[in-house]
Amino acid sequence: MANNELDELTVIIVSYNTRDLTLKCLETLFQNTSRTKFKAVLFDNASHDGSADAVARHFPQVELIRSDENLGFAKANNIVAEKAETEWLLLLNPDTEVHKHAIDNLLKFSRQHPEAGITGGRTVFPDGSLNIASCWQKITLWSMFCHAFGLTTLFPQTNLFNPEAMGGWKRDTVRHVDIVSGCFFMIRKKLWSDLGGFNLKYVMYGEEADLCLRAKKQGYSPMITPDAQIMHLVGASSDQRLDKTLLILKAKITLIIDHWPRLTTSIGLNLMKLYVFIRCARSKSFSSAQEETYWQSLWQRRKEWMQGYN
Repeated sequence: MANNELDELTVIIVSYNTRDLTLKCLETLFQNTSRTKFKAVLFDNASHDGSADAVARHFPQVELIRSDENLGFAKANNIVAEKAETEWLLLLNPDTEVHKHAIDNLLKFSRQHPEAGITGGRTVFPDGSLNIASCWQKITLWSMFCHAFGLTTLFPQTNLFNPEAMGGWKRDTVRHVDIVSGCFFMIRKKLWSDLGGFNLKYVMYGEEADLCLRAKKQGYSPMITPDAQIMHLVGASSDQRLDKTLLILKAKITLIIDHWPRLTTSIGLNLMKLYVFIRCARSKSFSSAQEETYWQSLWQRRKEWMQGYN
């Protein structure tokens, strides 16, 4: 992968059937990044909506990789990152819009905090309201207990009962976190290589969580800065609710198996099963027919998601 010797950063975008969103992402990337020398690489995962042709036509300065098959988020990023020659990497989702100096500020912040290893920014929805999904804390026994027994739903704005989302924190201060979202994810190329990139068993969801937790085991402490803000739609290329939830459950099960002490793993797995069971039971009395079907389907397929990606 050839790059200008002055480039500091490789921006990696993996797209799948998000033509118009991808074009807007690239437009704002170039429009609002002025202090950083970067190379943009778009890996198109066999889109059938004309995404690759549109990018080639409108953004000839972008290195375009056309895949004949959908390799998924993790593998596509690994392929591009392995060949990158810049000091820094930035993973950027195609359903994002870069705000003014977001990437400039994130790179500056990353240089100032080498102890972080991995950094991210603040994400908002199109109307400017907070999108909390820029970062998370890791799954714990307490967070699983709160989810299973509905405390997270009852008290979403409290850090005590919604610890994974750090309830109540508006992402408006610098903070150490366990997990930086892959939608806006900066890391030194050397650390990426040392960690071996994404673990490919995470077919979808959980890849960045696993990478961040492995970085933490090496002594790094990922960080978020509010000075780097982007718009993120979330899930623009994935709109099937049941299928998406099954994959998320698989990812969470796998994270528990991979990163929890063996003595607590079985408790965590049972709490995950209990969470779905309680929602399924409650849906019979308190939900619409559609919701009841949704939760019943998840419960009936528990053997599938309880295996995780292992």
